[in-house]
Amino acid sequence: MIIFLTIVVLIVTAIYVFMQGLQFGQAPQGERLDKIHQSSNFMKGQFQNLSPTPGLTEGVSYYAVLKEFIFGKNKHRIPAKLLPSIKTDLFTLDPGKNLVVWFGHSSYFMQVDGKKILVDPVLSGSASPVNFTTRSFKGSDVYTTNDIPAIDYLFISHDHWDHLDYQTVVRLRSKVSKVICGLGVGQHLEKWGYQKDNIIEKDWNETVILEPGFMVNTLPARHFSGRSFKRNGTLWMSYALTTPLHKIYLGGDSGYDTHFKTIGNEHGPFDIAILECGQYDKSWKYIHMLPNEVVKAAKDLKAKKLMPVHWGKFSLSNHNWDDPILQVSEIAMQNNMPLLTPQIGEAADLDNDQQFTEWWKKSG
Repeated sequence: MIIFLTIVVLIVTAIYVFMQGLQFGQAPQGERLDKIHQSSNFMKGQFQNLSPTPGLTEGVSYYAVLKEFIFGKNKHRIPAKLLPSIKTDLFTLDPGKNLVVWFGHSSYFMQVDGKKILVDPVLSGSASPVNFTTRSFKGSDVYTTNDIPAIDYLFISHDHWDHLDYQTVVRLRSKVSKVICGLGVGQHLEKWGYQKDNIIEKDWNETVILEPGFMVNTLPARHFSGRSFKRNGTLWMSYALTTPLHKIYLGGDSGYDTHFKTIGNEHGPFDIAILECGQYDKSWKYIHMLPNEVVKAAKDLKAKKLMPVHWGKFSLSNHNWDDPILQVSEIAMQNNMPLLTPQIGEAADLDNDQQFTEWWKKSG
């Protein structure tokens, strides 16, 4: 018994020490925590979604999910072949071009009306505090932080590991002029060396004038947050970005709900909506959209085009790795919704129609 208890104490101590690592960031405190407590979206000790949002679908147990994760893994969660990619030089782009370059999953670079924008960059090869787990697909890591030019605006949708990557944002620190994020997320960034004056940290439904001609509305999503065992101490976001000639919706992670129609009515139409379309499961249908909901959300937003993200780099669910794009592209065609489906690293034109190959069909 003494040996057993000693082992348990050692394991618990090791976990505690590990979770003090810088990569976990820091919980909000001081004036930042006071501001969180004043938010109408913070109740019962945590941020809340607009609609009741259970972590798991009714009738599903964590035991069942864990059992499937351990014993029922789908071998097609990972591509059978190296993913194809294109290496666009972001330093030599024509400054008059408006485009988006996808890095896989929910990470992408945009050049819009002369500004360089980066969203949820994860360029370390892993979406986990333990870097040999949740590894990126082979072929998806064609970009590193060395390939990123000076950034005017870095958008962070929420603090999950597959959207806020410690190694990436620390290495980008000297390149970033301003960060836009939800309440509480700035605490992580300050812990990692970002200056408070360079962080724009907002609640839902606020308007920020970034500079003349550039405005962002900070908007709801239906999701959750947290980098450790405690959930929802920071706020998850979506954004409506208005530039002199464009209006773009940055969706972050979100389950389907009425907020898409509200946002479309109040801030649309959008030239493009960038929406999550992967890592879904019937067991957690409230916090990620199922494929049939993605195009519906784009229509609610009054989007002229849809770019599906949150797929193509990490396997966080048990569906086939290419199932998101196969289903969403078929549903989009049925609903006359134009899609942007570039390869990782391929420059997608925001102003002109462009033909994309069905590159995912070559990767098995």
